[in-house]
Amino acid sequence: MPGSEWARLQGDVKCPLRRGAWYRVIRLAAREVTLDVARAPLSVTRSLLELRSTPPSRWSVVRDPRNVAGLPENLTNYGVCPSCRSRASLVGHPARMRCPRCNGFFDVAWDEPTQRR
Repeated sequence: MPGSEWARLQGDVKCPLRRGAWYRVIRLAAREVTLDVARAPLSVTRSLLELRSTPPSRWSVVRDPRNVAGLPENLTNYGVCPSCRSRASLVGHPARMRCPRCNGFFDVAWDEPTQRR
């Protein structure tokens, strides 16, 4: 996918990336993609990633999070802000949501394949 600038995990794999969060692509190779993760490069196997050429503009939906640091155990869904990557609880089925961290107001991507855990 030439020209890709953003990537996120496609599924539940052991990796330091946060589920549902989009990361800027630093380098795109045949088998690996180098991402900017907290201002440091991280190489990830390309087949584990979803790639896109436009920056995210909607909340990513993560369903059934388990063993995620800093989240209550009873949380069933959360969203990942497209601007600051902060997580926020998804109560009900909101079409749009304000980020409590960056104050951005974005649509929720219910129509995209959801991230699991």
